[in-house]
Amino acid sequence: MAIVFKRTEGLAEIPFHYCPGCTHGIIHRLVGEVLEELGVLGDAIGVAPVGCSVLAYDYFNCDMHEAAHGRAPAVATGIKRVHPNNVVFTYQGDGDLASIGTAEIVHAAHRSENITTIFVNNAIYGMTGGQMAPTTLPGQKATTSPYGRDPKHCGMPLKVSEMLATIPGASYVERVSVHNPANIRKAKKAIKKAFECQLAGKGFSIIEVLSTCPTNWGLTPVEALKWLEENMLPYYPLGNFRTPEEVK
Repeated sequence: MAIVFKRTEGLAEIPFHYCPGCTHGIIHRLVGEVLEELGVLGDAIGVAPVGCSVLAYDYFNCDMHEAAHGRAPAVATGIKRVHPNNVVFTYQGDGDLASIGTAEIVHAAHRSENITTIFVNNAIYGMTGGQMAPTTLPGQKATTSPYGRDPKHCGMPLKVSEMLATIPGASYVERVSVHNPANIRKAKKAIKKAFECQLAGKGFSIIEVLSTCPTNWGLTPVEALKWLEENMLPYYPLGNFRTPEEVK
C-alpha cells in the first residue's frame, strides 16, 4: 500500500501538550517538514524560550536549547557564531518576542545574525493565563484587560513584522497564517524560504505566523479560526515585508 501521509521525521513521536484547537501543532509540523526536506535535521539547533513553546525541546527531532524568557535571539546568536555551519532557529511567541524580548529580536535583526526566527502571534499570553500581550487587539478582552484593550491606556498593538522590515539587517520578513489549508501551504513555503535564506548566508530572517488560542480567547477551535480571520487579518495583514533580493 502506498503511503500518502506520514509523520515528519522532524518531529518526535510524543503527544503535544497544547490545548485542543491550538495551531502551535500545525506550525511545529511545518517547521519539522521543512527541516526534513532541506536535509538539515542533523545540523539543526533550535532555541525555545519561555511561553507556550517552552516544551518544544521535546517535540522537534533535532538539538534544542532552552533560553530564558525573551532571550532566544541572544542564545541563538551565540550558538550560530560558535557553530556557523549549523542551522539555528528560534521558535517564539508574542509574549516572549514582542514584550520582554523586543530588544533581543531588534538587535539580532540589526546585526543581521544569520539565524531564522519563527514568531507565533496569537494576540495573547497563552501559557501564563491569558494576560494582554503587546499584540492584543484594541477592544480584545484578556485577564488583565477585562473590558478590552484601551489604546489610550496601553497603546496600539505592536506590528513586529512591519517594524523589523525597516531594519537594514533584516533580510527576509513575512507574515503568514495557519487558519485554513490554503494559508498553511503558504506558511510552509515562507518558512522554507526563511531557512534557505540562512543556508545561503543572507542573514536574519523571521516568519510571523498568526495563530489561535481557543482556551484564552474563550472560543471553540472552529470559532477561533473564524475570529482570527475576521479580527486579526485586518490589523495584521499577511504578506512579504522584505525579501533577500532587496538586501544588497
